[in-house]
Amino acid sequence: MSFLNRLKKRFSSNKSEQELEKSGEDQQEKLDDGLLSLEEFEEWEQEQIGYKFKQGLEKSRERFQTEINALMAQYRTVDEDFFEALEEILIGADVGFNTVMELTDELRREAQLKNITETTELRETIIEKMVEIYNRNDALDDEMNMQDDGLTVILVVGVNGVGKTTSIGKLAHRYVSEGKSVMLAAGDTFRAGAINQLQIWGDRVGAEVIRQGEGSDPAAVIFDAVNAAKKRGVDVLLCDTAGRLQNKGNLMNELSKINKVISRVIPDAPHETLLTLDATTGQNALSQAKSFKEVTNVSGIILSKLDGTAKGGIVLAIKNELGIPVKFVGLGEKMDDLQEFHAENYVYGLFADMVDAAEEEAETD
Repeated sequence: MSFLNRLKKRFSSNKSEQELEKSGEDQQEKLDDGLLSLEEFEEWEQEQIGYKFKQGLEKSRERFQTEINALMAQYRTVDEDFFEALEEILIGADVGFNTVMELTDELRREAQLKNITETTELRETIIEKMVEIYNRNDALDDEMNMQDDGLTVILVVGVNGVGKTTSIGKLAHRYVSEGKSVMLAAGDTFRAGAINQLQIWGDRVGAEVIRQGEGSDPAAVIFDAVNAAKKRGVDVLLCDTAGRLQNKGNLMNELSKINKVISRVIPDAPHETLLTLDATTGQNALSQAKSFKEVTNVSGIILSKLDGTAKGGIVLAIKNELGIPVKFVGLGEKMDDLQEFHAENYVYGLFADMVDAAEEEAETD
């Protein structure tokens, strides 16, 4: 089975938009009541994920597919002019220069190895290679380091305005929906607005918020929150922090102090340090990631507002050029639109129309 057909089998659905938007609670109730088998529930979940990525990446997909189709129409023969034009498209989609060079070099080798002469024959290979490049570094774990027994401490960092507090709120909603108890720590004490916004999210999702007044020591707030969460048997503690990149020295000292006070209570914590980046800022997001990587041990990325950009290639650049896995992506404004990232889900979102149009081919051994 071809790569496109494999994606089609996994994600495509004959259900209407209304059917795909049914709430998870409704489906869970049907499962609990025996009206839905586990296989049917898992199939619905996969369709739901595919739908969210397809909707969330609409802007990037429209741009990317339009440009790829135009490229195939202009260049019918695989030659150096074609590859140079493809490089321009990929760089324009914020895939990242180094990643683009790696991708096109592999496509050149593939074309030579398989004696491919028509550009349309490379269409599926382009998509497949994007997944391969993202998944190449197996040492980088895309999965969250959640503790099976005891408290999971997640530190969330990022500059102001990237959607950090909103992402924390949506993460809290996600874990509460999974039946976990969640606590929030208002560690961005330099802005009263950030403290109040986190409190609003805590009230909305049913998570207690540990806070102090504006100007308080962030490490003291986090220390109180870790102790409170441990004492009360909380499953997940999400810690907000300030992101004053304009003074890296102060930021480094502050994050170092926060990490120390957390490890005093729980030696192996924080279990995750997630950097929130705004996908709509493109190369600026990459620069922020490089800066934060210098001052703290970032274990994963929350890429917010991916639905708001036509340059969704930034995902590949982050993993391949910075060595940091993307763990969550923001695909809309709804509470459940912060989705776990997986490369095939992402590629389906980028190329869903091509996938849906793929003709079924007989499976071969």
